[in-house]
Amino acid sequence: MTKILITGSKGQVGRCLVEQLNNTIDIEFIALDRNELDITDSTSVEKIVTSFRPNVIINAAAHTAVDRAEEEVDLSYAINRDGPRNIAEAAEKIGAAILHISTDYVFAGDKDGEYVENDETGPQGIYGKSKLAGEIAVAQACHRHIIIRTAWVFSEHGGNFVKSMLRLAESRDTLGIVADQFGGPTYAGDIAAALIKISAAITKGASVEFGIYHYSGMPHVSWYDFAKTIFVEATEQDMLKKPTAINPIATADYPTPAKRPANSKLNNRKIYSQFGIAPSCWPLALKNLKNYTS
Repeated sequence: MTKILITGSKGQVGRCLVEQLNNTIDIEFIALDRNELDITDSTSVEKIVTSFRPNVIINAAAHTAVDRAEEEVDLSYAINRDGPRNIAEAAEKIGAAILHISTDYVFAGDKDGEYVENDETGPQGIYGKSKLAGEIAVAQACHRHIIIRTAWVFSEHGGNFVKSMLRLAESRDTLGIVADQFGGPTYAGDIAAALIKISAAITKGASVEFGIYHYSGMPHVSWYDFAKTIFVEATEQDMLKKPTAINPIATADYPTPAKRPANSKLNNRKIYSQFGIAPSCWPLALKNLKNYTS
C-alpha cells in the first residue's frame, strides 16, 4: 500500500489533498499541520518520517504572507528553506520521494512571455528569495524530488483573492484592481490532484524525471480580468444583484511592502509531457462560488 505524508495540512493545498485522499483507496496517509509537526525542528521531522516510513512526502507547508515576509525574514527562511531541507533529508534517509510546492515569485517577473523551468531566477522579495532557497535545499538534500512552482492559488479554504473579492463586494460599490500584473490563477484542488497523480506515478515505478515543474492555471489574465470574471460569475450565481464595478489600476497606484512580479505566466508543457497533467482550468473552478463564502 502506498503511504503518503502531508505537511501543511491546514493550508489551501493541504486541505484539498486531505479531501481527495479521503476518497482514494489503496493509499494510507498522515496529514499534519504546524501544530502537529514543526518542520523547522529536524528531530521531530526525522522521528515522524522514520516512524511512518512514507513512500512520498508532500510538503505543502510554507510561510506565504508575502508582505509580512519583508519583516519576518528569519521566520520566512526557517519555514521556506530550513523546513523543506529537514523534510528532504529525512526523505533521503528512507528512500522516499519529496514533492515540494514552490512559487512564481522565484522569478523577477520581467520576462516577455511564459517562464519555463530552466529560466533564470531572480526573486525580488524575501518571500521569493526564501522559497528559492527552499528549492535549492530540497534538490541538494534528496535526489528523488519534484518541485512544483505554481501561482495565484485560490480555493474554498483559507484566505485568497477570490474570497477577498466576494467579501469586498458585500461592502463596496467600486473597487480598483491591479491590471498590469499577469499570471495564471490556479485552483488548489487541481494542484492537489496533480500531486496525487505524480505520487502514483512514482510509487508505481514509472520512469519519472525528477526536478522542477511548473503548474498553474490557464488562460493567463491580469488581476483585473480575474476579478471581473469572479464578479460576473457571482452575479450569474445569484450572489450579487449586479457585477461590482471595478476600475483597472497600475501597480504603482497600489504600493505594497513586497514587490510583486509583473509577469507570473508559467509554461505548463513539461508537466503535461511527463505526467499528462493539463493546466488548471480556473474558470471552471469558479462555477460554485457559494462554497467560497462558508
